[in-house]
Amino acid sequence: MSDITTPEGTNSQLGQCLKAARQVRGLTLKQVAERTGMALSTLSKVENGLMSLTYDKLLQLTSGLQMEIAELFNPAAGRPGRDRPVTARRSISRAGQGQVITTKFYTYSYQCTDLIGKRMVPIMAEVRARSLEEFGPLLRHAGEEYFLVTSGRVAVHTEFYAPEILNAGDGIYLDSTMGHAYLNAGDEPATGVCLCTSEAPDLYDQLRQIATRDAASLNEGG
Repeated sequence: MSDITTPEGTNSQLGQCLKAARQVRGLTLKQVAERTGMALSTLSKVENGLMSLTYDKLLQLTSGLQMEIAELFNPAAGRPGRDRPVTARRSISRAGQGQVITTKFYTYSYQCTDLIGKRMVPIMAEVRARSLEEFGPLLRHAGEEYFLVTSGRVAVHTEFYAPEILNAGDGIYLDSTMGHAYLNAGDEPATGVCLCTSEAPDLYDQLRQIATRDAASLNEGG
């Protein structure tokens, strides 16, 4: 069975529902193509109301996006009280698990890495740098973040505020586009949990690129 090309506008509802389902999952069309194995050109035509899909292709699409087929034909499907469908996404983070990246100043352990297109990136971090001179330029990236100190003492330096000392149990919420740095302000190891969030679908990739770059500089220096 093949895809069926139809006159412009005939499949506008399917296209609108596909676009809504894609956007609520924080995915680009290219990412949808990668997850479903469907051609990018086909998905683009569907979103623009230029193409319909056979049943087997609909199953391929919904299976790749982990969604119910009804969501592609009913804009209100799975949207109780809110203008976004229930994605039913879930990921469990076990103790000692995570994708670990070690840099000169932090050890990051990225959690729930099995989920693609996350709008919130949870990270467990060990803070080692003890001065801005040692740390270098402040970090900046898309979105906002919350950092909770779980052990030790952490000095938070930001672009527009005086430094703050956080003890275990203290947290800070900040604009991530503002320059910022977390430093170890005590004699013992300092650790925390950082939750980064953004509307940008590639937030996880942005954060990993920053960490990987720092890790590469550490290896070159070592």
